[in-house]
Amino acid sequence: MSNVFLQKYLAEKLTLKKMAGNINRISSTLAKSSIQLNPYQIYATMYAFDSPLQRGAILADEVGLGKTIEAGIVISQLWSEGKRRIIIICPASIRKQWQDELSNRFALDSEVIDGPIFEERVNSGKSIPLTYEGIFIVSLHFAYKKKGLIEKQAWNCVVIDEAHRLRNVYKGRDASKMAWEIRSIIKDTGKLLLTATPLQNNLMELYGIVS
Repeated sequence: MSNVFLQKYLAEKLTLKKMAGNINRISSTLAKSSIQLNPYQIYATMYAFDSPLQRGAILADEVGLGKTIEAGIVISQLWSEGKRRIIIICPASIRKQWQDELSNRFALDSEVIDGPIFEERVNSGKSIPLTYEGIFIVSLHFAYKKKGLIEKQAWNCVVIDEAHRLRNVYKGRDASKMAWEIRSIIKDTGKLLLTATPLQNNLMELYGIVS
């Protein structure tokens, strides 16, 4: 048996063994969800759990292929493991969509938090949003405005949808102040980035997202 063939055989065997461990981890979550998954979505979810150094992963499927579902599986599994400090940062226009997806497909409750809701909670003496266990859905602008509060929290996972909107972060703070600040507050937290367009014009945009 040639060394090259043996190396490929062992690599494939190790890959399958690793995948088996990850699929066992998420099997109960898949059984409880009300979705029919494609094989590539399961593979993407397992990849997210096995990302290098466990610092994060990018899910870059094309539009309509189910990135939200893949992220939902990750969130649902973390929740079932007792890791219940999760924040989703996305464009304001799709916050309700995220809330509906988590509720309808995974039976997960979440809170959409914006400026008026935040102020009402604080002024009424209720618990300050983002400071307790839960799944919080906020806009990019809100995350930027409340960066100090978000940075202080011990998040189990940060999900950023439409992550390509932050791609210019590599150009420095002056080029994209919002992107720069959001990166700084989540740099040490496990994160999941979703985008259908990881690069549009040049390779540096992908570098910016990875940054």
